[in-house]
Formats: sequence, C-alpha cells, structure tokens
Amino acid sequence: MTDQAVDTEGGARLSVSQFLGRTRELKELRADIERAGLDTLSGRKPPRARVLLIAGKPGSGRTALAEELVRQVADRYDDGVLRARLSEPDGTPVPVEHAARELLAALDLPTPAGAAADDLTEVLRTALADRRVLLLLDDAADAEQVDALLPDTPDCLVVAVSGGPLTGISDVRPCTLGGLDTKSGLELLTRHTGSVRITVDPRAAEGLVEECQGQPAVLTLAGGWLAARPKAAVADLAKQLHSEDGEGTPLSRVFRLVHHSLPPASARILRLLSLAPAGLVDPHTAAALAGCSVDGARAALDDFVALGLLHTVDSPLPQYEVPGCLHPLLRRLAASQDRPGELQLARARMLERTVRLLQACRTITETDDPEAREKLQAMPRSLRFPSPRAAEEWLRIRRPALLASARAAVADGELDTLARRLMSQLVRAMVAHFGTQAAAPDLYGVHALVLDVAERRKLPREKAAALLNLGDLDGQTGRTAQALVRYRAALDAGREANDPYATGRAMESVGGAHLELEDYDRAADWFGRALAQRLARDERAEAARLYGRIAAAHTYAGRYGEAQRNWRAAAAGYRKNGDVAAHARALSELARVQEYAGRPEESLRTCHEALEWARRAEDERLQAALQLRLADTLEHLGDPAAAALHRGRAERLLGDEPERADDTKQAADACEIRSTSAED
Repeated sequence: MTDQAVDTEGGARLSVSQFLGRTRELKELRADIERAGLDTLSGRKPPRARVLLIAGKPGSGRTALAEELVRQVADRYDDGVLRARLSEPDGTPVPVEHAARELLAALDLPTPAGAAADDLTEVLRTALADRRVLLLLDDAADAEQVDALLPDTPDCLVVAVSGGPLTGISDVRPCTLGGLDTKSGLELLTRHTGSVRITVDPRAAEGLVEECQGQPAVLTLAGGWLAARPKAAVADLAKQLHSEDGEGTPLSRVFRLVHHSLPPASARILRLLSLAPAGLVDPHTAAALAGCSVDGARAALDDFVALGLLHTVDSPLPQYEVPGCLHPLLRRLAASQDRPGELQLARARMLERTVRLLQACRTITETDDPEAREKLQAMPRSLRFPSPRAAEEWLRIRRPALLASARAAVADGELDTLARRLMSQLVRAMVAHFGTQAAAPDLYGVHALVLDVAERRKLPREKAAALLNLGDLDGQTGRTAQALVRYRAALDAGREANDPYATGRAMESVGGAHLELEDYDRAADWFGRALAQRLARDERAEAARLYGRIAAAHTYAGRYGEAQRNWRAAAAGYRKNGDVAAHARALSELARVQEYAGRPEESLRTCHEALEWARRAEDERLQAALQLRLADTLEHLGDPAAAALHRGRAERLLGDEPERADDTKQAADACEIRSTSAED
C-alpha cells in the first residue's frame, strides 16, 4: 500500500517508502517481466506488450501493489508511465474510447471529437509502436477493455488491475492477492493507533488482523476507528465486531461500525457522498449535497480522511475520492436510511451549485462587460473565483467530475431542467477558457447528452441546436456524410419548432456539407433556399454572405457567369450594409472569377477597385493578396515591369522576404471563401 499510489478500492494512502508487505508478490511480478513468453519459446517475436495481471477483491490493496511495481520499474521505460482507470467508482465500465482519449491526451496527441473507439485505439497503438512505455490499466472490468488498449510492441509493458482473470488475452501473467501477512497488518494498525495499544495486547491485535482477513481497506477503517478513540483498547474493537450479527464481509461489518459511531450529521454527509459524480468530492459538492456551509463540509471531509472513509486527491484544490470498495456500501446505506425525496433533493442542490459555479467560472472571463461584472459581484463570495486563471484551473481539475455530473444528471431522467442548465453552462465555460477547438472532444459528448434530453422531453428547438452542434463537430473532423445526416435531422427539428434561425442555419449547413462533398449543384440549391429565407426576413448581412457562398459553389462547378452575378450581389449587399472589409473581399473574389472566366482586363479593374476598398478597411493582408493578384494578371497581360512593382508592394505589406513564397501564397488564398463559414 502506498500514500501516493492509492488503492482506489479503499486502502489508505501511505508514503511510497512505507509500502507494506507484498514482498513475494513484487518479486514474482518483477521476475515475470523478464521471463520468456510463449512466443519467445516457440521462436517467434512477441507481437504485443506483455501483460501482468494483479487480481484481487476491492480493498485488497491491488492498485497500491500495481503502483509500487510501477515505481520500482518505471526507470526501464524511457517514454514514461501512462495510467487509465477502466471502471467508475460504482463499477460501471468506462467506454474504451474514453480511456483511449485520455491516454492520447496524456501523450499530447490530438483526439478528434466524436471519433469511434476503433479509430482512437488504432491511433493509440500507432503512437505507442515506437515508444517504450509502461501502461497501468486500473480496475479493468473485462478482458475486452484491456485488449483494445494493448500496444503492438514488446517494448511496452502493461500492468492490469482487475477483480478476476482476463480470459482471452494470451500469455497473461496473473498475481492473485489475498490479505496482508500478520506482521504487515499489525504495522498498518500501528500507524493509526501507535505502538502502545498493539504491544500491550498483541493477541487481541493479531486477532483483529485475522478478523479483518488482512485486507488493507478493512484494517485502515479499523485503525481509523481506534485512532479516533485514544482510550479504547484493541480488544474493545474486536469485541464490538464479534457482537455484530456476523453477516456480510469484514469490510461491511467494520464499515457499519464506523458509520454508526459517527454523529448523525456527519453520517448523513457520508451517505450522501455516494451521489458524488465519478466518486470525486470537493467541499462545494459535499456542502450542496448536505445543505451545509462549505467550511463545515470541508471539516467533515477531513474527518472522513482520518477515519479512512475517504482519501485525498493530489491536487492544487481540495479534492477527495470515495474509495471504490466503499461506494456500493454507501449507496446501499443511503437507499435504506434516506428517503428517495431527500436523495433527489440532494442531487438537485448539487446540480444547482455546480451550475452557479460554472456561471461564475465563465462570467469572470467577461471582464470588459459591466453587466457581467455586476452579475459576478451579486454572487455569494464562496462561489466567486479570485481571477480568470483560478477559474480555469478549477475547471481543468474538476473536468472529470463535471462531465460525470452531466452524464449522471441525464441518466437520472428526473432533473432534466437542471441537467439542461448544467450542460449549457458547461459548454459556455469550456469554450470561454479552452476555446472551441481544444474543448471539442468534451463538447461532442455534452451535445450528445443534450440531444438525449431533447428527444426524451420532445424539445425540437433544443434537438435542432444539438444536432447542428454535433454536425459541425463531425464536419470539422472529416465525417462530412455523417454531418449531412445531422444537418438534415436538424432541419426537420427546426421546422417542427417553427424556429427560423435553426432552419436557416440547417439549410446553409446542408449546403456546406454538399459543397465539401463536391456536389456543387445541390450546394448552390441549398444555399439558395437559405438565401430566400434570409431575404424574406430582411436579414441583409446574412443574405450578402449567402450570395457569396452561392458564388463559391458556382465557381467550383465552373459556372463563372453565375458566380460573377452572385459575387456582384454579395458586394452590393455588403456596401449597403456599410461593411467595408467584406465589400473589399467580395470584389476580390469577383476579380478572381473574372480571371478564371478569361477576362483579365475586367479582373484588373475589379482588383483596383477592391484594393481601394481594402485600403479604406485598413486590411493589409487583403491588400497584399490583391497586389499579388494584380501582379499575376499583369504578367498574363504581358507587363512584367508593372507586375514586379505590385509584387514588391505586396512583399512590403507582408514584411516578408521575397523567397518566402509559401507565405505570400497563403496571403493570396486567405480571402477565398471555402466550403463552410465560421458560423457553421
């Protein structure tokens, strides 16, 4: 058992240097690393990483042993140690794609939003193929989870922790744990009680270790109970355990004893911790669940740590974890001693507190908005963050719990209004602090949850919004056909809700997807439908932009006459709206199409006009692009001297050396309208 290598099933955290017992198991595990496998014995090179299995009941110290093994052999693996937990505290298996995504993030590799499990695991195996990594897979529910994440290289080592065998994975080296030996069990008790009470009654102490079956989690609870009662003898605890009805495991019996000894208020807080998302608790979560102050909740949590009922998480913020072996006991206890209405109210309080924290987390980034500052000042001091950086750190640290909270709220089905508010604030906070691109993998999951609630509650407007957001993320990761299906479904939902924004946005997005798929006729048709709606609603700025998108579709299709007409309409619309920069860009694109159509003189005139408008807009990048286009056109017309003059002006505007051709080409192409707008 270790302090920094926590037994997630319930062992206490002790320092790495204080690891107890398991000498034989460690020796065998280290020997198994070097032992020849079946492939080696048959003369073949091992195709995959070796798997060492540490199997044992929750609370047996299996994770602690795995962490100690990792600590001892980590220096053999130059590319470090990767960790993934494969089960939630309540025993629910973690989807393989989630585990793969976390491992890829630890390697600083991109994780496309919405990617399938097979795609992510393939990327992971490819990334590990040329690395020497030690992979710790904790609390594996089954062999399929482990098999999907195995590196395809013998240079890596996998240490898997599970409750039983991993049937189906070849050449697994199992190590099955029982209880600690008596000497180690007594030492664990001594660390809680001091040596006096152990030495004055060694027989009672040995009997207690035997009663606890040497299980570290049980001994930790027993030691915590004794530590809280300095005048109690070890024999007193043994007597109380014998007076129990004898039903259940040693863990459940000691846990009941500890729970019954708590004050009623503390016992209630402890039971309600079974509702904490992902088993992660902070003082705000505990305070909301119990309906008490944050300071009072933190004091109770620290008391629970001393009793072995919780352990602290290594984090800049106060954060605690419910041991996995205690989670089912807490859940059963809450179901038997608290009314369903009280548990539902506790969930609602927790979600409401989380929503308000997310609001504060987002609002603090809006420092230039007087209304936002006023709203922030109106919040209770306990909910406010001292700075945007502190808010971002809180969001990053609490991210697993926040995502788990959203999943749990949606699965509950009785708190959909709060769940919708939570997901809305979570999306806005993540975008504010991390940006849409960085947060996209998490946002994809949240939008999928929003879609679940919208379909369950028959909310077409929210269904349309979720489908549009999912379609955008699908499109950004290259799944254009899937995005098209989402956009069409969003159009149906928008029409059902009679929402003009959703229908217009969906029609334009359908057009953008067809454009990406190079179906230019359908793209122009759908853009035209969206344009008709915008014109009917007198939305001139949007109409001008759609004229440009129609023109782009016609340009790709080679229909330059239609493209020119639509670019002229776009330029006229921008000019009427007073959007100087957009007017200049539209003229620039018109000049490009005129050049494609074989009208260099018209293109030259339009380029000069666009250049004048770009100067008015003070858009130097666009000016440089237009100067380069003028140079190309003049060369085509046989005037190299004038072309060189314009090219020199472009280089001065960009501030680059002449040989940086790639950058100037990017400047020239920067204004070309591509398949989708920024609003999609």
